[in-house]
Amino acid sequence: MRRHLLSLYLLVALTFVVGNANAQTADVCKGALGDAVVNETFGAGNNFGAALPYTTMYYVSSFCPNDGYYTIANSTVDLNSGGSCHDTWHTVTQDHTGDPNGYFMFINASFAKSVFYTQPINLQLCQKTTYEFSAYVLNLIKLSASNDQTIQPDIKFTIKAPDGTILKSSENVVPPTAGPEWQKFSLFFTTPANINSVIVELSNEAPGGNGNDLLLDDIQFRACGPVIQTGFTTIGANQPQNQCVGQSQNYTLKAQVGDGYTDPALQWQINKSDGNGWVDIAGQTTDTYNFTINNNVASVYQYRLSAAEQSNIGSPECRVSSAPLSVTVNSYPVVPDIPPVGVCEGDAVAIAASGGVAYEWAGPAITNANKNQNPLVIDAAALAVSGNYTVTVTNASGCSVTKSTKITVNPKPVITVANPVYTICKGAGTTIAASSSGAVSYSWTPATGLSDATSATPVATPTDTTVYIVVATTSSGCVESAKVTVNVLPPPIADAGKDRAMFEGQSITLGGTAKNANVYSWTPTTALSDPTILNPVASPTDDITYTLHVSSQYNCGIAESSVFVRVYKKIIVPNSFSPNGDGVNDSWNIEALFTYPESELTVFNRYGQVVFKSKGYDKPWRGTSNGITLPTGTYYYTIDLKNGTPKLSGWVLLVK
Repeated sequence: MRRHLLSLYLLVALTFVVGNANAQTADVCKGALGDAVVNETFGAGNNFGAALPYTTMYYVSSFCPNDGYYTIANSTVDLNSGGSCHDTWHTVTQDHTGDPNGYFMFINASFAKSVFYTQPINLQLCQKTTYEFSAYVLNLIKLSASNDQTIQPDIKFTIKAPDGTILKSSENVVPPTAGPEWQKFSLFFTTPANINSVIVELSNEAPGGNGNDLLLDDIQFRACGPVIQTGFTTIGANQPQNQCVGQSQNYTLKAQVGDGYTDPALQWQINKSDGNGWVDIAGQTTDTYNFTINNNVASVYQYRLSAAEQSNIGSPECRVSSAPLSVTVNSYPVVPDIPPVGVCEGDAVAIAASGGVAYEWAGPAITNANKNQNPLVIDAAALAVSGNYTVTVTNASGCSVTKSTKITVNPKPVITVANPVYTICKGAGTTIAASSSGAVSYSWTPATGLSDATSATPVATPTDTTVYIVVATTSSGCVESAKVTVNVLPPPIADAGKDRAMFEGQSITLGGTAKNANVYSWTPTTALSDPTILNPVASPTDDITYTLHVSSQYNCGIAESSVFVRVYKKIIVPNSFSPNGDGVNDSWNIEALFTYPESELTVFNRYGQVVFKSKGYDKPWRGTSNGITLPTGTYYYTIDLKNGTPKLSGWVLLVK
């Protein structure tokens, strides 16, 4: 049923009555088309194209042609002004195919009817064959600028016999569009029995004035025939095929020609993209074509089936052809060599390939998770990562190349230090040592205080505590480091404290301090609770100087400091005396007061009057005041020893 409907459709499309058809048409060939007998593209270029030999209009080599003039250009933009000729015109900057350099015919139609284009076809056209006469047209007037007063282009398609007799024609009013839009218009014509050449013509049927401005492009005249369907192996399977250089691939092309020919003939053709165009394949005249491609050169092959009436198959102008089927023989990707990589254990390693769109790695460290990475990155490489690796590089066409490389993971040195911590006295030195199997060099930082920063066993004499980092390097450049601390002890410092004072019979705690020391001793040891500690208790009976000696277990020297301890004698004040001359207790005798030569003694009567005063008390008071014997009674005193101690005070009874 479907085949019968298709046949009926083609018969309607291909059978036309010779004569005038003045109705507008937008028909296009619904079947297969042949190669163009006429194919006017107007060429391409950067400036204006040449004048045409087949028009009654006037040529001008500038933008904005006036009424009755045309030009051949690739743009409607005036290069001098940067804009279109008229605000009401579309701005067009490329031809119908989208080529920015492609020319089109730029027409400002005449007030009178005129011929845009005429072309005699003197080839031997096949009789009783349907042809399509078509052109692409663009109405320059914007839809927004159009109204019922605007003149729309009315293009008449005409096919004439060589003697000028009109065989068929149609008029096509080109409506305005919102944006610049190329529209295809066509006329179908079936050659009668006595006609084998024609004249094709495009003419202006609308007057000039407000409107009727247009562009023409891609004027064609070619055969139109039945629908031809093709495919690889099955009809409709027309996706382009790919294979790689050097591969051998078998193909089967299938074709199906719809109804429309009384006695159809078939011919497979090939286009090798070698400049010869489409060429008949000898002997391939059925709807099936089997072939093999085994090519060592990248190339593109196109295949199509041409069809015509049996009597016309030898005339290219009479054939129609299917859409091309293509087979591309693709080059292999160009993949640069991948240099081998050497890294140290624990470092990251990266290798990369190029030249393709897909990559697949194989090697010791390759997993499903990383086999398609590019670049291939392996973090913290272990020794087991070492080995040979390959990568298969595939380009967009599916052709693959395999490259090889090698990854070497070198072991890091194992470094050992003889002692991580050293302690020395300031000004002294010590040997610090590191060792590592496989190391060829050592480097210590900082180098300050080292006898040789590149030695495995330098002598360190830093002035302050220093942390040294030693780096061992193997012949492969792998490194490892370790840390050594050298503590520097400064000389000990001793401080016995400030001089002290005390009364006889009292005790004090010495205030010794020390730095950088842990061994202490006091000399002399007289009256000390423990001479081996910093703060012994001292109970001397007389003035004495103690000396503190400090040192450390590291023997960084001995420091000394002394403290003087003043021991004041105890003052005993009698509370009575009897200066009566009997030789017994005749004076107020204050023992030990003379040992305080700066001391002051003041005696007052009960009225607060000073009756006696002395300094140093080298002569005891005998109960007189200014040589006058004082009466019996109670007197009061104060004693200032002038040594920072509180004043002594009290009373004394004078008895006669």
